[in-house]
Amino acid sequence: MKFPLVFIIILILMQFLTYNFARVLMWQFNIHNVRARKWLYAGVFLAVDGLFLLSMIRSLRLFRFSASMMVLLWFAFLATAAVVILAKILRKTPKYQHNAALLNTHLRVLAPVVFGGLFALAVYNAYVPVVKRVSVQIDKPLAKPVRIGMAADTHLGALVGARQLDKLAHIMQQEQVDIILLAGDIMDDNTLVYEAENMQPHLAKLRAPLGVYATLGNHDMGRYDPQGTAAKITQAIEEAGIKVLHDDVLKVDNRFWLIGRPDQLDMQRAQTIDLLKQVNTAEPIFLIDHRPDDIATHAQLPIDVQVSGHVHKGQIFPLNLFVYAINRVAYGYEQINQGHFVVTSGFGFWGVPFRLGSQSEVWIIDVKGK
Repeated sequence: MKFPLVFIIILILMQFLTYNFARVLMWQFNIHNVRARKWLYAGVFLAVDGLFLLSMIRSLRLFRFSASMMVLLWFAFLATAAVVILAKILRKTPKYQHNAALLNTHLRVLAPVVFGGLFALAVYNAYVPVVKRVSVQIDKPLAKPVRIGMAADTHLGALVGARQLDKLAHIMQQEQVDIILLAGDIMDDNTLVYEAENMQPHLAKLRAPLGVYATLGNHDMGRYDPQGTAAKITQAIEEAGIKVLHDDVLKVDNRFWLIGRPDQLDMQRAQTIDLLKQVNTAEPIFLIDHRPDDIATHAQLPIDVQVSGHVHKGQIFPLNLFVYAINRVAYGYEQINQGHFVVTSGFGFWGVPFRLGSQSEVWIIDVKGK
């Protein structure tokens, strides 16, 4: 039931955005001829809906293209809204109050500039990561502080590759992290592009004194692409020198416990409370869990630090509002009871190379004991 409802909502939104785009083109190019306007409507709707339909029925591998098209239509709507608001303000100024033609001329120049600005900002946010920092004190003894470098959602594939991995490795090295935790969605459904572009040496640049650890996210599970499997993706990650934790519990440097859970798409994954039976809960416990779904439950358990990703902070506004509405911790850092929870917007992105209202990032988490 969920998928048909989502499809209907997306389809309705697509029609609205397409209609808005057609209207913008008519205004931008000053088209008043009725026949020309009808042809423009027909052409725009045929192009947009045709490509969208082909991507849905998988006649062509156009998902990324149609998704990007929808995002660009959304940017066009935002640019239109900004120009309309500005027009209402400028109409009241002496310069334009009695000169509507001049105002329209200037707005026609401004509209594509605003659209271009949104486009450039979205690409910048996607490919230029920032470093976020938080210092936490846990309520357990810790022999000496631990600096965690955390990232998630690299989505290695056609749009995120060697150059981004080199940036990630440089940040971790520059920050002198003690341990690196990767909270899932390392690959983008399969390893085809990863292998074709020889990304392994770049992923292998991730190094830290206490090791590099990862868990599998939903896009690492082989559920969305028959050419990708959890086993194959795990092998590719581990061949780069990264330990994949699949319901694994281990003691790191005899200082703290590290637990890694696979994504919930793994129907056989263990419950966190069962994994905790393998550790001394009087000692520090760090958890890598791809999704932040269980944070409310984990806040009742003796977990000191949890790192998660998955939700991308919505990636494109206004999806961040939806993400905040359905998650206890949708983004950033929050202490709940004695637990410290960090949810990242992700180092990469999914589907489209755009971020608006979010930015690619790495978290540096300094942990000290009581």
